[in-house]
Amino acid sequence: MLPCLDLEFSFNIVNTMIQDLAHQIISWWLQDINGPKTSLAFSFTLCLISWCTWVLIKRSRNGSPPLPPGPRGLPLIGSLPFLESDLHRYFLKLAQTYGPIIKVRLGSKLCIILSSSSIAKEALKDHDTIFANHYVPIAMSELTYGGIEIVFSPYGPNWRTMRKVCAREMMSSKVLDSYYGLRRLEVRQMVRDVRTLAGTTVNIGELAFQLALNVVMNMIWGGTLDGEGRRKVGLEFQRVINEAVELVSEPNLSDFFPILSRFDVQGVVGRMKKLTSWMDKIFESVIDQRLKMDREGGKESKDFLQLLLQLKEEGDTKTPLTLTNIKAIFVDLVIAGTDTTSTTIEWAMAEMLQNPEIMRKVQEELEQVVGMDQMVEESHVPKLPYLDAVIKEALRLHPPLVFLVPRYPSQTCTISGYTVPKGTQIIINAWAIHRDPEAWDNPLEFCPERFYNSTSKWDYNGNDFRYLPFGSGRRICVGLPLAERMLTYELASLLHSFDWRLPDDAKLDLSEKFALILKKATPLIAIPTPRLANPELYS
Repeated sequence: MLPCLDLEFSFNIVNTMIQDLAHQIISWWLQDINGPKTSLAFSFTLCLISWCTWVLIKRSRNGSPPLPPGPRGLPLIGSLPFLESDLHRYFLKLAQTYGPIIKVRLGSKLCIILSSSSIAKEALKDHDTIFANHYVPIAMSELTYGGIEIVFSPYGPNWRTMRKVCAREMMSSKVLDSYYGLRRLEVRQMVRDVRTLAGTTVNIGELAFQLALNVVMNMIWGGTLDGEGRRKVGLEFQRVINEAVELVSEPNLSDFFPILSRFDVQGVVGRMKKLTSWMDKIFESVIDQRLKMDREGGKESKDFLQLLLQLKEEGDTKTPLTLTNIKAIFVDLVIAGTDTTSTTIEWAMAEMLQNPEIMRKVQEELEQVVGMDQMVEESHVPKLPYLDAVIKEALRLHPPLVFLVPRYPSQTCTISGYTVPKGTQIIINAWAIHRDPEAWDNPLEFCPERFYNSTSKWDYNGNDFRYLPFGSGRRICVGLPLAERMLTYELASLLHSFDWRLPDDAKLDLSEKFALILKKATPLIAIPTPRLANPELYS
């Protein structure tokens, strides 16, 4: 009977038995750490793993496509002891050994890593619906109200409702155009702040993060909090976001061994709950204040909060928008709209400081398009193709989300001739795809000309699977329209208004720090010098 078992069914049986037995082992271990029961249970576990291997081998001999190749790993814990801190580089090394689709078992989790554009296309386009769900780590689930927002919500009616709300009501060109005054106000304030720091050192990443946070918060609830209140909330949000991103990036045993999740052995969920509790109080306070303003007949505010509350009142009988949904959407906007944007700005500035001739070309383009007697406006952005190429190249060489957002298939399928079981975590190594020598000439070189002089229509829409900084398919980043505007407008303003140089005797470090968002290992510190002759332009 065993050789005839369905592969997916076999996985489910074995996984359930392992989890049940692991639960017993943990219970026994807590009662008697050094007792004979633990050794006996461990022996049973090894036998069970051997049986699992035998089942799968027998099944593969009966005609089903095999699992992808990959390192053997150790019993029970798989390849966990062999992981390296720079996970994207480690997976690339494995791909160079085993091929562009590999399997790695991490604890009880089977992960399949895709490291070529052609195989990524199979998953994200040819099987888009099957791979339409995002894998949700336990810490991220806690942060996003159980994964009910846009990024991690399961593919289905609720996700489609929120996606429609965000794409049509918040990220459409018409809506974003109407918020230009808010973005312009914050960018001009940033330029004024940098002007006061002329000749001294500026942390580029912090500067870009604060601007992105101010813009996002202004668009979310700018009409609810006054200037001082918004500033205080913004500073605290910066701390909480940084801690939350670090916590989600921390390897969590509960993700590798779901049976351990009830114990929270590393305290990850407990620490995340403290952060989410703070954010929840802020969200509820702002929402209550807005509802009070509406009841008292105050002036109508033009921001996302008002829009979402109106949509909630209008209601959708099938998939209603709740206050919890609104707070979860805020989490998406605040986190996705700040760290990824500021990280890209920092990498682009670092590469231009490493290649001064590229910075000079950008500034020459700005002089021709904008001139030196006015400030940059968003209307100038479409006329800056070389700056656009610089940003595209920064996103190619340093994609903020190196693995995009991991997926999991809703049913067992075949990719590139290999079986991909239902529920497997699918990691798309965009960092490796963007550096593939078969797809890119001189892939490790920062060369904006590859986009500037290209006859191909390079964009961020994920249609060319060699270039996926924002993902592809139906789960492509919903905030892409805002990110496009902010990246170019902010970088143009910094380079048009100021010359930049490294501090004396400083050495530029372009090494990376792997995490949820791929940042520079060391913050970029640079010194601005005003370029515009008329000082009134800065005031």
